[in-house]
Order: sequence, then structure tokens, then C-alpha cells
Amino acid sequence: MQPPPVSTLSTADRGTVFQTRPVRRDDTLTSPPHPSPPPPTVRLLDRLRHSIRTLHYSYRTEQAYVDWARRFIHFHGKRHPQELGAREVSAFLSHLAVERHVSASTQTQARSALLFLYGRVLEVQLPWLDEVAIAQPQKKLPVVLTSSEVRRLLQEMSGVQGLAAALLYGTGMRLMEGLRLRVKDVEFERREIIVRDGKGGKDRVTVLPENLVVPVQEHLSRRRAEHQADVACGFGSVWLPDALSSKYPAAASAWGWQWVFAGTTRSTDPRSGEIFRHHLHEQSVQRAVYGAARRAEIDKPCSPHVLRHSFATHLLQAGYDIRTVQELLGHADVRTTMIYTHVLNKGGRGIKSPLDGL
Repeated sequence: MQPPPVSTLSTADRGTVFQTRPVRRDDTLTSPPHPSPPPPTVRLLDRLRHSIRTLHYSYRTEQAYVDWARRFIHFHGKRHPQELGAREVSAFLSHLAVERHVSASTQTQARSALLFLYGRVLEVQLPWLDEVAIAQPQKKLPVVLTSSEVRRLLQEMSGVQGLAAALLYGTGMRLMEGLRLRVKDVEFERREIIVRDGKGGKDRVTVLPENLVVPVQEHLSRRRAEHQADVACGFGSVWLPDALSSKYPAAASAWGWQWVFAGTTRSTDPRSGEIFRHHLHEQSVQRAVYGAARRAEIDKPCSPHVLRHSFATHLLQAGYDIRTVQELLGHADVRTTMIYTHVLNKGGRGIKSPLDGL
């Protein structure tokens, strides 16, 4: 995945060095096989980052896990996690749910981060952590815009953010899937877009709307001129996944690998330290959609992901079968897609209210 611009580390992350004690035999039940860890004098959070990158986890996962580990440590007065047990973990998760009022999915993410910290970094398998009770997520219907609301929303948007929002609605891509789209994955002749490394690391194919062919071509023409100017200035390279930059050194500056929605400025890669032109930041699209919804006087909560929900719902309303919609959305299980079938029933559950008969 493409990491966002580098962010400043917190004081706790920079200044706190943990001296870990040797793992006792009664601490460890099983040790998962993984590459040799860095030296024990390295900061704990840096060891956590090392383990995450060894397993090729995404940069977003790295940020989330490091943040939860830091919060856990600070919650218990900067005590080392190796000194903490089931009671402290349960207290932290309960604090998130009771006092911070976080959602069940957020609580689950925090628990997963602690599982990784203990199992992969500290090499201590604690079976009680699997048994810690967490809140179960509630099933909620997605927010869906009507066709007229989508039209009003897109009419209030313009520029690169407007094109990105239109592409999200027209293809059903997730926000980051759209922003990480590369030039080579736009197939104009076949009217399709190849989504690379989607949720779960899977690739899929979705439709390229006919109405967006010309706008996207015009946008890419401007992007190509921008890329050529970057190359002339000694830049023009882009982040490549895995080890492609070593295997194909020229690919980083090739036009086909460039982002369709590139950022307006160059920034430093937080992992490699190289200067790239990263893709457009997700917050710029989120703010543009939110502002357009207010101007269009849409009362529903609007975000870029609502456009994905609307894409699936409107396809089902148009008569497309649910398996086709499942493939376009990239759902592993058709039951995930079935949440959109609520729109097929006219008037709630397709019934007539007795109040209408009075």
C-alpha cells in the first residue's frame, strides 16, 4: 500500500526505551516461527514496527498497532507490557468500551494489536488474551443516497476531488482503492478498471463508466505533463510494492506506474525516506464530499464510502444479480452483499401500512 506523508512521532515513542527481561519458561507456551528480531536494546515500539514490516502488513496497520500499544503502555503508567497480565488487558479494553465509548470494531482492533504485541514481539503466547470478552458488533443498514441525491452531490463537486468522487460512485471502489489507482490499471478500450491489492490483498475488475472515459483521459493528460516536469527536475519516481523497485529499477519512473490521483506536492516516504509524489490524501476527498453534501442540502451523513453503498444498491435496483454485484464490490462472502437487498422491498418490507387504509 502507499503510505501517507510522514508524521511526527510522539515524545513517548522517541524517548522511552524499554529494557526487556528474558522471557521465562512459564511465560511462553509456544513460540511462533518468524525472522530474528532486532537487538533487545531497540525501543519496544520500533521492535513492533520491525515485526509488522517483516510480515508485509500495511502501513495503516502499522500505525494502528503502534498507536494501540502506546495507549496501552500509557494507560498503565508506562509499565512494560511484559509486566502486565490478563487483568490489565481486560481493564484497558473495558476502559475503551465504558469510558471512551468506542465501537465494537475499534475494541476488536485494539485487542488484535495487543495479541500481535505479545505473540510476535515479546514472544509470549498468552491464551487468556484470546478469551478476553469484547463487545459484539451490531448489524446496521448502510447509508444509501438516492439517484437524485447522488446527482446533486456530484454537481456540487469539481476538480480532482469531484472526479475521484464520481469514479467511486461509478465503480464501487473503496476510497483508498480509488486513490491508489495507477495509470496502467485503467483499461479504456475494455471499459474496466483493475483494482489492485484491495481488501484482503485481492485483485478484482470493476466497470469504468462510459460518462467518465473522456474526463479521466483529460485528467491523465494533465497528469502526464506534471509527471514529465517532475522527471525533468530529477524526481518522477513513485512508490512500488514489495521489491519491484529493486527488480525493475526503471519502473518507478515509468508512466504506467504513476498514480492517477497524485498529490499536489512531493513528500517523504515514512519508511524509506525517499521523496515521492504520493497519491492524493484521503482527507481531501472526505472533506470535499462532506462540504458538497452540505451545499446540496443532503441531510444524510455523507462520506466517500456512502457512494460505494449507493453504487451497490442502485445496481440491485436496476435488476443486476447479486453475484455480479458481489464480484464488483470484491466481497468474499455473498452474505456481505446481501445487506443491500433491503432496497428491493418497496415501502419498508413491501407492505402497506394500516394507517394508509384509514
